[in-house]
Amino acid sequence: MTKDLTSGPITNRLLLFALPMIIGNLLQQFYNIADTFIVGRLLGKNALAAVGSSFTLMTFLTSIILGLAMGSGVLLSMKFGEKDKDGLRKVSSSSFFLVFTISIVLTLISYVLLDPLKLLLNIPDEVWPIMRDYLEVIFSGIMGIFLYNWFSSFLRALGNSTVPLAFLGVSTIFNIALDLFFVLVLKRGVKGAAEATVISQYISGFGVAIYTLLLSKESRFSPKHVDKKTIGEVTNFSFLTCLQQSVMNLGILMVQTRVNTFSPVVMAAFSTGVKIDAFAYMPLQDYGNAFSTFTAQNFGAGKEERIKRGMKIAFITSLLFSIMISLIVFIASPSLMKIFVGDSEREIIDIGTGYLRIEGAFYALIGFLFLFYGLFRAIGKPGMSFILTIISLGTRVLLSYTISDIPSVGVLGIWWSVPIGWLLADIVGALYYLKKRTISN
Repeated sequence: MTKDLTSGPITNRLLLFALPMIIGNLLQQFYNIADTFIVGRLLGKNALAAVGSSFTLMTFLTSIILGLAMGSGVLLSMKFGEKDKDGLRKVSSSSFFLVFTISIVLTLISYVLLDPLKLLLNIPDEVWPIMRDYLEVIFSGIMGIFLYNWFSSFLRALGNSTVPLAFLGVSTIFNIALDLFFVLVLKRGVKGAAEATVISQYISGFGVAIYTLLLSKESRFSPKHVDKKTIGEVTNFSFLTCLQQSVMNLGILMVQTRVNTFSPVVMAAFSTGVKIDAFAYMPLQDYGNAFSTFTAQNFGAGKEERIKRGMKIAFITSLLFSIMISLIVFIASPSLMKIFVGDSEREIIDIGTGYLRIEGAFYALIGFLFLFYGLFRAIGKPGMSFILTIISLGTRVLLSYTISDIPSVGVLGIWWSVPIGWLLADIVGALYYLKKRTISN
């Protein structure tokens, strides 16, 4: 069930560990892609804009849970690398109850702030009623997202990236089938698409939770294993990772807010393009997360030279994969857009294609950035990952709001702000690492 990444050939171990994570998160993207495809094809551009804007909002909200789970996973990986079974049990217990409580609070806050979201996000009047219907249902799935992400992070920290993939695959099949049933057969519109997603989220969440609790001794946590010292340790590791994920997605949400000031056509194009974009570079993000687990286990075991060798391999692999994905996206952008909107929606297709070709040309930059995130998080310097996020997203938001105000530039200013932010963050991350020279200080 577990996999020790502190010994053996680095390239093979890292790739084999990362592959299930990559496949799993690509499957997870099908949750939203299935909604986008069915809604875009059957319910019109306003519904597509509503679901797309909801996706950006939900990504921000669930990033809080994901950040907490990822931060906890780093600490769990260190304990696993140290062979500290008692510490592993304390961390898992403390982390579970902490993230569980925050997830409940997040759900309640989401419903309380539902109506003010129209003004906060600049949602057009013709889109808001549809978006509100979708959000009323989709918010109920936050606890399912918590279950899946926490238990998946736990398993990955112990070197098991295969089991989360299996449960996610099953739930993805359910999501697509239920999407078609609720929208085509029951005619429930965007509510039906949301209901399909929520049910599927709980299938994957409860599935991986039950499996882990039954088969992993380390996961059999209880309140007696929770103590203030461990809670503090978990909070220290999780808080900055959570803040990093939240700021990252808050920045994206702010960009979405700026996009919403243009028109439903631009909203629909951007929403569709973002999902294709996220699907394209998701493997790079998962490879960065796999590298983080590799680094954390070896950091706990005190194997600094192995971490350095792993860095070289990870950056070369990420670069080669980025080049391949960039070529595919650049060439296939119009065809990818047509998957979600009809051929008659030429304006949406053209705007979305422009977005994808600009972003897709620079995937190597975000691939490197994900590796820097994973490295600094795993060696106990999550603050540096947070700083890189601030640089990347701060640049993106600042340029999005300033350059797009120039009439001759418009939305192209929003598109170009993204790779510029990636580049600046990469430069800072590389300079920081070269200055430090060692992993341990």
